[in-house]
Amino acid sequence: MSIGTRSQQLKARRAAHDQKKLAHQEPKSHLSAHPAKHPAHGDNSAALLESLLSDGQQAGKLNQSATKREHEERTAVNWASIIWIAALHLGCIAAPFYFSWEGLGLMLFMHWVTGCVGVTLGFHRLLTHSSFQTWKPVRYFLATVGGFAGEGDVIEWVANHRQHHAHSDQEHDPHSPRDGSWWSHMWWLCWTFPSEAQTRHHKRWAPDLVKDRGMVWVGRMFLPSQFFLGGLIMAAGYGIGLLQGAANPWFMATSFVVWGVFVRMVAVLHTTWFVNSASHMWGYRNYETTDDSKNNWWVAIIAYGEGWHNNHHAWPRMAPHGHRWWEFDLTFRIIRLMQWTGLAWNVVDYQRKGTKVDLTTAPKDGHMDKVAA
Repeated sequence: MSIGTRSQQLKARRAAHDQKKLAHQEPKSHLSAHPAKHPAHGDNSAALLESLLSDGQQAGKLNQSATKREHEERTAVNWASIIWIAALHLGCIAAPFYFSWEGLGLMLFMHWVTGCVGVTLGFHRLLTHSSFQTWKPVRYFLATVGGFAGEGDVIEWVANHRQHHAHSDQEHDPHSPRDGSWWSHMWWLCWTFPSEAQTRHHKRWAPDLVKDRGMVWVGRMFLPSQFFLGGLIMAAGYGIGLLQGAANPWFMATSFVVWGVFVRMVAVLHTTWFVNSASHMWGYRNYETTDDSKNNWWVAIIAYGEGWHNNHHAWPRMAPHGHRWWEFDLTFRIIRLMQWTGLAWNVVDYQRKGTKVDLTTAPKDGHMDKVAA
């Protein structure tokens, strides 16, 4: 398929979806969203940063005009991503032949560590939306653990997600189901920007992380860190095999790698992808938002609270994603635990407390770098 044909098909799908939605307008939701205050334009760097980090229905508005003026499409085939995703899925073929209860347990534990603590807590709520503040070493640790999930460079992840909030289910959304359910789930990852455009993409949507040398280094170590962690997991499996007196400790070593690396990463990838696809297609809505976001209970279970997606799109910077008593959010409980132990502060919970976090009040070692206006 040519690039031009792909672009035309996406636009045609979006136009058809928009016409269908206008013909079947959804009724008003049972919960009304509080009006979001639009950060003032000008030289207020804190307001610009808050807009980048997504502020209610004004998510990223200070960057939308620039996106429309300088819009660049993902026209390059992302062979690195295609090969990476294909290799992980192929590795899962060995799972039935190297099953062990120890390997299964490792997979479930590492799914929580990398998927919940790394991606949901670190990549998403801390680094993308600044839903709470913490010390720089903790930021780097969470970014590193998030990298172990296999979802790519942390700066690329954050830039893509901020762009998604700024244009959710609109023309410049990188992964909207309006362009096709499989497109939003994973096909969009097969395309990327040319190298120079990629740099501009990072600077526009994640300028705070681009300026952080430590975070840039964490991003560059994405691929080497996978082999480092895989080696540790293999060694641990071999050691357990020896302790168990197994005739062939390499079976347990291989089981650990297959289940603790390949199966676990594929499971985490699809968990994250379901938030992008299923949570914009199926579920209920607490808030009237300008996109198709839904609250999806089963995505909330497997994604540690991320499935309460309509709540999140209505109030993107809020640390808790569950806004009703039954909407349990495991990730927010971890944030509260961090706050209780002094590892987190300025937890954004303004829907409940009536105030927004002041980005200028966080300790110097913890706050995000200011974005130059």
